[in-house]
Amino acid sequence: MKNRRSLAAGKVGWTAFSLILPLLILSAWLYVTKTEQVPALLLPEPKRVLDEFARQLTVGTIVQDVAISLNRILKGYGLAVIFGGGLGVAMGMFVPAERFFSLTFTSIRQIPMIAWVPLLVMWFGTGEASKVAVIFIAAYFPIMMNTSSGIRRTDPKLIEVGRMYRLTPWRMFMKIYLPSALPSIFVGLKLGLSISWMAVVGAEMIAASSGIGFRLNDARALMQFPIVFCGMFAIAIVGVLMDQILTLISGAAAPWERKR
Repeated sequence: MKNRRSLAAGKVGWTAFSLILPLLILSAWLYVTKTEQVPALLLPEPKRVLDEFARQLTVGTIVQDVAISLNRILKGYGLAVIFGGGLGVAMGMFVPAERFFSLTFTSIRQIPMIAWVPLLVMWFGTGEASKVAVIFIAAYFPIMMNTSSGIRRTDPKLIEVGRMYRLTPWRMFMKIYLPSALPSIFVGLKLGLSISWMAVVGAEMIAASSGIGFRLNDARALMQFPIVFCGMFAIAIVGVLMDQILTLISGAAAPWERKR
């Protein structure tokens, strides 16, 4: 009982500690706007941003924008998980596959994400396909590389035991490789999701007529900076929520990692 209380108290303490920096940033923001050191047009007061955020929630504008972007994420990220994860497993388990794909994919992933946007828009137009393609490319490489790395780091002794028992490749994967690689796989999934969220916002700012990125760019063009700040806060909140959801799934899938 005492251990539980001390653990809970520790969590509360660390949570309070993590709030210090956001509160300092908010205090600095309040001070700068109250003393008018920055023009209100460029840096609106926190209250104006909060009021605008509440208004957009009431009207449903920001919810609709986020929902459109998340729908694109669901499509592109889902494809990246299937194909990136699948190839990562193959590259990790089979040396010929790793040697065949490694050089090419290592070269391709050096290309900045933003450099793909004009090419994908030229190929797929400004419709949904180009955004999904951007998200797919953004999430594909982190998922593939971390999956492959996790598979390759599996204890050779466990692999040898699996071979002694003449396990099929599928059973080797399920019984030996997957449990060992799960932490690394989830690192790739979280990293891929974070990058794809940033990628879809960037793509929507360049070539889109809907979504949270489009709303940011449209508000910027109209000098509506409270709306710009609202969009940035919405992006941050949704990103944190998605990361926390994957963290919970990771903890449920690999409970032994939580005890380390």
